[in-house]
Amino acid sequence: MAKLRTLSILLSLLVPVHSTRSPDCGGILTPLGLSYFAEVSKPHAETVLRQDLLAPAVPDLLVGSTKPSSRTQINSVKVTELSLSLVPDSGLRLSVDVDLGITPAPSTTKVTRLSIRADLHVEMNPEGNLEVVTSACKPTMEEVQSTEERESKSSSSELDKEINVDKVCLEVSKLLLSPNEELISLTAQFPVSPSCQLQYLPLAAPVFSEQGITISLQTTFQVAGMAIPLPVSPVPFNMPELASSSPAHLTLAFSEHFFSSLFFALEMAGAFNMTILVSRAKSKGVGTTLWGTHWRDSPAPGMAWRSRSPLTTATVAPKITQMGSLFPEDLPVVLQAVFRSSTRVVLEEGKAALKLLLTVHVGAGSPAFQSFLSVNVVSVPCEPQQRLPPMHGAGCEELIAGGSARWAQHIPLLKAEDMSAGLLLSVTNTRMIISAPVIENVELSLAASDVGPVPDALLEELFLPTIRTEVPAQINVVLSEGVVLPHISSFTYTNINVEIHKDYVLVPCNLQLQERTGAQTTVG
Repeated sequence: MAKLRTLSILLSLLVPVHSTRSPDCGGILTPLGLSYFAEVSKPHAETVLRQDLLAPAVPDLLVGSTKPSSRTQINSVKVTELSLSLVPDSGLRLSVDVDLGITPAPSTTKVTRLSIRADLHVEMNPEGNLEVVTSACKPTMEEVQSTEERESKSSSSELDKEINVDKVCLEVSKLLLSPNEELISLTAQFPVSPSCQLQYLPLAAPVFSEQGITISLQTTFQVAGMAIPLPVSPVPFNMPELASSSPAHLTLAFSEHFFSSLFFALEMAGAFNMTILVSRAKSKGVGTTLWGTHWRDSPAPGMAWRSRSPLTTATVAPKITQMGSLFPEDLPVVLQAVFRSSTRVVLEEGKAALKLLLTVHVGAGSPAFQSFLSVNVVSVPCEPQQRLPPMHGAGCEELIAGGSARWAQHIPLLKAEDMSAGLLLSVTNTRMIISAPVIENVELSLAASDVGPVPDALLEELFLPTIRTEVPAQINVVLSEGVVLPHISSFTYTNINVEIHKDYVLVPCNLQLQERTGAQTTVG
């Protein structure tokens, strides 16, 4: 298996790859999301300011006499307002108002308003991470109240003399929820499978506009610790325009190429190498035998499952006569499914489909597998007016899918070389769950045989039920943990929708600050 994985990675080098860095996903933080971030940053800002300002004496912050009798002290800190506003084509404006309880003498406590106004922008550092930089900062102070009576406001020039401006503005961005640490977490590596990881890399500093903060990302994949080259995207991806009335804090966008690259990387990792044991299920009451490994549907009326046993070379021999001479011992029949070329995902309005060229090798023996048949699996798509709703994938009408594939010859169908499986997309917390329902509208054709000619109808009788259920089932096992979406570590997503459009998927959602206790937030 390790040799096969290494060979897959080497073969991937022959695929046309990215010549330049280009985005395949991204996100837009809306003004509503920015307001939420400011709201949840307020308690954090108050904690930071208390740590910096509340002390028996702070001569480096408040400038005055160092004599104990006249030393100025701050004994209370309360953040009354914290807001972030967009400055198009520039960055953000941070506004913080803080009420300070200042004791200039033993018998008097004055409430003084500290107002901080700072301009922030986001740069990309040499390591490729985004970081928040302060481009301008101005703190001012004014007296608003005393313990005796409300006094007239003192001039700002007098109170500014009491505050060390450089001290307050030195790290003003830390009043937010650790923005630089959070931005670094955006580029962390996330596992997709035991041997495959993905990483989202920003391509440039975010763009600030009235619509929000837009960031473009490129997804990279590593297999067994090695970065793999990805096929070139046929169409450049640009973040779509959002409706101005969108109530979402954040909208993530994923291109069709993102999904195709995901499946390509998993294929290179060997995640889709499938070995399937075929079994037969006998039913009583009708005298027929059904073949397959798992039966997820209830039996038809009048039928009840009596037993399930492995399909072996001896049970196949009466139908394929050369089996007896090729396998004198009775061995279980095993399927090995392999992809003949890179899988791709096709996105249309309201639906997603996985396209793959699948060959199944039929053989026996374990661990020494000996193949005696190879079959190609192809889709039989219906005409557009005959297709089912999107959630059923590319399935045909029930009459066609449920009946014999041979009956479909009498209906004007478009033959397909690749197999198509409908994909279902959902998001929980910060993970996208991708699943493939059972494939119905496929048929088999003989590709190679060591046991002479085998009619397609017999191939389908023996193996098609297993392929229909087990191929998507094993794909679903690979995808069951989900794909981690771009996010920063302190936040999860809630109120999530998934919108499938032609060539891209949108995920509008709201931000939710996670508890610091380590408990995970549950999102339905």
